[in-house]
Amino acid sequence: MPIGPVTMFAVYVVCWWVVLFAVLPLGASTEVHKPPTDGAQWGAPENPDLKRKFITTTWVSFTLWVVVMLIIFTGWLPLPSLG
Repeated sequence: MPIGPVTMFAVYVVCWWVVLFAVLPLGASTEVHKPPTDGAQWGAPENPDLKRKFITTTWVSFTLWVVVMLIIFTGWLPLPSLG
């Protein structure tokens, strides 16, 4: 086994965060023509729809993680031995 389960989980967490920052701006419109009165920032979207973005991030990052694990376990990306 080229990598252990903790490393596999760490790779998934890194994939999840990278995909999250790629997905966050999708569908966010900052065009607001009236000034915010509820203390919100001018650039903040009215409806960020974070639940849908977190679900999308989870399945996209899982798919990316599976591809990375296949590349590692098939030997296309040989990992150096540290011992």
